[in-house]
Amino acid sequence: MTAPVHEGDVLAGKYRVDRVLGAGGMGVVVAATDQQLERRVAIKFLLPEYVQHGEAAARFLREARAAVKIHSEHVARVIDVGTLETGAPYMVMEYLEGTDLSGVIAQRGRLPVDEAVLHVLEACEAIAEAHAAGIIHRDLKPANLFLARRADGSSQVKVLDFGISKTTIGLGDQEMSLTKTSSIMGSPLYMSPEQMRSSRDVDARTDIWSLGAILYELLAGEPPFNGESMTQLVAVILQEPVPSLRERRPDVAPELEAIILRALEKDPARRFTTVGDFAVALVDHAPRRGRLHAERITRVLRAAGLSTSQLEMPSSVGPKELTVATTAITTPTAPGAQTAAAWGQTHGPERRRRNSLVIGLVALGLVSAVGASALVVAALRAGPTGSEELAPPSAAPAPPAPAAAPGAAPAPTAAPSAPADLRSAPVPAEPEPPTPAKSAEPPPAPAPRKPARSVPKSTVVKADPAPKEPAKAALKPASPPPAPKPTATGGVLKFGGRK
Repeated sequence: MTAPVHEGDVLAGKYRVDRVLGAGGMGVVVAATDQQLERRVAIKFLLPEYVQHGEAAARFLREARAAVKIHSEHVARVIDVGTLETGAPYMVMEYLEGTDLSGVIAQRGRLPVDEAVLHVLEACEAIAEAHAAGIIHRDLKPANLFLARRADGSSQVKVLDFGISKTTIGLGDQEMSLTKTSSIMGSPLYMSPEQMRSSRDVDARTDIWSLGAILYELLAGEPPFNGESMTQLVAVILQEPVPSLRERRPDVAPELEAIILRALEKDPARRFTTVGDFAVALVDHAPRRGRLHAERITRVLRAAGLSTSQLEMPSSVGPKELTVATTAITTPTAPGAQTAAAWGQTHGPERRRRNSLVIGLVALGLVSAVGASALVVAALRAGPTGSEELAPPSAAPAPPAPAAAPGAAPAPTAAPSAPADLRSAPVPAEPEPPTPAKSAEPPPAPAPRKPARSVPKSTVVKADPAPKEPAKAALKPASPPPAPKPTATGGVLKFGGRK
């Protein structure tokens, strides 16, 4: 098959032809370099035998116009159009690296379910924009779905070849003529029954049939219908039921098989009404990002004025989740997000200062409480020390003095130390009076006073009930209470004459 140009030729003064990429039924595609912008492009030409065919040239131009109207990232972008000196038209498109789905099937065979569904959903997004623009592709097949590689290594589907597309908006006489004479054009393996009867009378549902047939082949490794001849193939498509997908691929869910069978209904009225309905039905069998494609498809069709009653996402899909995820990707600076960010910037430092103030006050309260407790303990410990300063060192062992001289009068210096000795002496007969909440339990007696415990067993010291605030009495040594006069009776030391 001879191309109308040769390697090294320069077109329009800037496109240098590098090599031939492939050829189709009516045209050939070459790789070229844009010498002005230093980028690679793909250029499509009509084959020489179709250059003088007016209808073919008109279709070629219509393909370029249709591709320009579709702004989806899943459609190969048209950059420029022109005509060679020989009169052959050409079309400059973006250069794609990768392979089409027919090559993928030939290399890998059946694809995983989620991968196959994702590829079809990406194609549905491109077809949804085409349908919204009034364009029906009519030649969808694996060879026209190009799996292009992105810069990050991931891939995405690009829909190619709108050459035999049908325009449903503003049909002129030339468009009507092209539609009428294209009844034999297309790919029979993926053509709907109504398109086989008459390509002129088809609508958007013929593309849904083709998408269902493509998904069937991606999962089963072979198309749903086949025949040894064109006549047999047409008869099978028009009359025979769709072969069971689960017999060829048992791991396919029954729900997914039912979706594909509905897309392949021979009666268009029993198929999905729009490509959006088809995409929404596939969502549950796609990976997470497939839901974003379904949501974009429904938005495109709603914007085109199609009925929204059949385009709502089902409850299992989670429309709210889809909306949030789409907003996060397509509109990262939504007004709500800006408002929340501004609120955080305005009130964030004030909240931090308020938290710091609360923490500081709590810390100050803890320090004050610890200091107050230390002062109380120090004051309680200072009480007995003050009493000892008023008494000479020789008066420390106070209890043994009466035992040595029971009839003698008590020494004058023994009176101030009496309260301290009374606190340290055990009182087995009576329980200690309750201590007020404000005073703490007196500290244990110091080591030098341990001899005070060596009171003879026959000696019992009884004292009047201690005052309710012994700590306060100890803190006022300047006015000690008067010492009671002891009386000796039967070797027992008693105070106050009480028995």
